[in-house]
Amino acid sequence: MLKTRIITALVLIAFLLPSLLWLPPTLWALLMALLAGVAAWEWGRLMAWQGRAGVALGVLTALVCAALTFLDPAAVGADGFMPGSLWVKVLYLSSAAFWCLLIPFWLRHKWALNGVGGLLVGAVVLLPTWLAIVQLRALGPGVLLAVFALVWIADIAAYAAGRLFGKNKLAPSISPGKTREGAYGAAVGVLVYGLLVGHFFFSSLMPLPWWIVVLLAATAASIVGDLFESLLKRKAGLKDSSNVLPGHGGVLDRIDSLTSTLPLVAALWLFCLRGAA
Repeated sequence: MLKTRIITALVLIAFLLPSLLWLPPTLWALLMALLAGVAAWEWGRLMAWQGRAGVALGVLTALVCAALTFLDPAAVGADGFMPGSLWVKVLYLSSAAFWCLLIPFWLRHKWALNGVGGLLVGAVVLLPTWLAIVQLRALGPGVLLAVFALVWIADIAAYAAGRLFGKNKLAPSISPGKTREGAYGAAVGVLVYGLLVGHFFFSSLMPLPWWIVVLLAATAASIVGDLFESLLKRKAGLKDSSNVLPGHGGVLDRIDSLTSTLPLVAALWLFCLRGAA
């Protein structure tokens, strides 16, 4: 299993890193549309959709993302960059409302995905994530990599702190392996990383106290995104969202924390920092 995980990780890095650095913006947006389509197919699995229905959902999602790329390339970040379109703001505000207002109730009541509601939630989760990946990359590959690194550091620090100090379960009925000590470790790891990065890149954009608040909010968002997907898999009776990534599960398993964190960061830049950049 470890060998398989390593091989898959190396293949992904060899493919995605050059794409991130050198693909033209339109091709990057279309590549991420394909990724969103795979994630949507997995979303269908979480809704217990089988066969053609799940495939149709994945194809439709990829086509919607591709259509947005060609219909409004400047808003997406595929041709110039004018991201203030109304539909962009609606997507990010819908994402923020879901993660900040609805998700606490969802995790508490442990709702399952079904029907039209499940489709709407999928759209609110996946479409803003796709858009944020494309727009943040349009600001520069280093910006997107910095956000990826924040989430990775949160995961690694949470795992290390949980293994070393973990005693109190964070959400035992959703993800028994996660602990409060792991969450504290994630916050510390992100603060150390964020303060170093912020010193070199973001010191002119916001005061230090606000930057700390942003880092803590991003950490909380990454943990919540992870818990949400864990809950959905538990409700669906699945260990992984799929097996398209041997040794790693599915696309949703790899981007669970990013679905909540990336739209938050992109919305923060769009609504609060764009004028100061």
